Amino acid sequence: MSLHPMTMLRHSMLRYKMGRLQRYLDGANDARRIQRENLLERIRRHADTAFGRDHGFAEIRTLEDYRRQVPIAGYDAIRPYVDRVIQGETTALFPRETKVVMFATTSGTTAHPKMIPVTEEFYQQYKAGWQYWGTGVYRDYPHLLQMKSLQFSSHWNVTQTPSGAPCGNISGLAAETRPFYIGSLFVLPACVIQITEHLAKHYTALRLSLATDRVGKIVTANPSTLIEVAKFADAMKESLIRDIHDGTLTGDQPIPDAIRQQLRSRLKANPRRARQLQQIADRTGHLYPKDAWPDLTLLAVWTGGSVGIYLNQLPEYYGDVQIRDHGLSASEGRMTVPLQNNTPSGMLDYSSHHFEFIPESQRDAADPAVLEACDLVEGENYFIVLSTASGLYRYDIHDLVRCDGFQGQTPLLSFLNKGKNFCSFTGEKLSEHQVMQAMQQTLQSLGLKSCTFTLAPTLSQRPRYHLVLDEDSLPNLCQQLSSEMQNQLASVNCEYADKCASGRIDPLQVTRVPSGTWEKLRLDKTSKRGNFEEYKHPCLTNDPKFIERLRTLHQ
Repeated sequence: MSLHPMTMLRHSMLRYKMGRLQRYLDGANDARRIQRENLLERIRRHADTAFGRDHGFAEIRTLEDYRRQVPIAGYDAIRPYVDRVIQGETTALFPRETKVVMFATTSGTTAHPKMIPVTEEFYQQYKAGWQYWGTGVYRDYPHLLQMKSLQFSSHWNVTQTPSGAPCGNISGLAAETRPFYIGSLFVLPACVIQITEHLAKHYTALRLSLATDRVGKIVTANPSTLIEVAKFADAMKESLIRDIHDGTLTGDQPIPDAIRQQLRSRLKANPRRARQLQQIADRTGHLYPKDAWPDLTLLAVWTGGSVGIYLNQLPEYYGDVQIRDHGLSASEGRMTVPLQNNTPSGMLDYSSHHFEFIPESQRDAADPAVLEACDLVEGENYFIVLSTASGLYRYDIHDLVRCDGFQGQTPLLSFLNKGKNFCSFTGEKLSEHQVMQAMQQTLQSLGLKSCTFTLAPTLSQRPRYHLVLDEDSLPNLCQQLSSEMQNQLASVNCEYADKCASGRIDPLQVTRVPSGTWEKLRLDKTSKRGNFEEYKHPCLTNDPKFIERLRTLHQ
């Protein structure tokens, strides 16, 4: 059977990009030289910027010079320069001819999000990392070039700076500017990204994607989003099936009229597909993706850190599909490119930013060791330090990663947790990664499914950690959960065990919050920035007033 011309073009482009991917993998053998040359070349170009002059870029000739001139720092050190760029003074951070495409806003919890300038150079590097990842996917599953992909992204133009630059999510910009031969693979038109109310966006995405049975790949940031979308599809199945039958989009969804107008040509009546979906609902009692899309092959989501707790729920809704992490990335930059299924481990994206690493054990040292990527040790944990084309220099992003091995001189890294997700009131040094381990072992020991939770401290005479669950989660199991979680925390963290044994920390207890609290928390943290799909639920917080703040969400 002859292939459609567009499919033939995609296969031709895949062969070309596989050659680029192989050169990228080969280059990993020379990562130290590439990293250094890219860094020093960027410093030369940026020597006459305000930041470059303030930090003596003109005198930097080696990596050692760079480290002497520029200290490791967080966002506050770069904020004054970024603020000047926001006002239109590009030369505060970049050469005069530099184009700032947009500002990527972080998904943090502060009132004033960090603003990361996205230059054309930075954006091309960001897209290149995604292309290496995508090439790996289509190399392994070429049949997906003849199917549809469903991707959930956040809007890239939520607000504007005084100079008119868009501010939002860089993944949304990438989704809106795909090449035509790839863009037609995606079932959602770009305008769906602009829907800010998350339930309206999810309903619209389901209305459009359920109209076909040819979805083979789903891409979003967080596996918890996939679970919510599947449950929402089931809850709204009658309305969705009716809309697909009639060629409509339910009128009570808060979708801007301009977007409804753009979607009109895609809302064709499809009674045949509606009957198929109704038969699925009648036979199974549900409308889940695993039945609606029988050829679904791959879910592309984060799998590292706290989100791993949701992975074992996915088969219930999506069936026996493969899962591929799409890499450690943030507003500040893409850091890894995974090329294997069922692991968060990915190759450091050595060709984009310059990377340095601080061993976990030296995090609080006055003069910590700082390593290049090729000097890491397999099995050890490190904090990442970034220097990027977005104007970040020796930027401490607080991401803790584990070195899983090497591709040439380039480490394979798994994300463990944010450094800020760390508690130590009495020296227990409890990390979110350890909490995740303990909870997974607790659930396994008790034969339970995963659940949404947060481990939160309170302070009175002695600190105590609370396993915070909503009222509907794992009912009538408070005693078993608190006892087993206490044992597992002591097992994964000997300092915690010692502090509890000596009475310096009171034993863990289960604390319930009203049903719907986690949804309210997610909306509270994301509604202003439109990044609902990328929200990371905190499995550990160091805020002693966290439980108190949760309860105020219901007032």
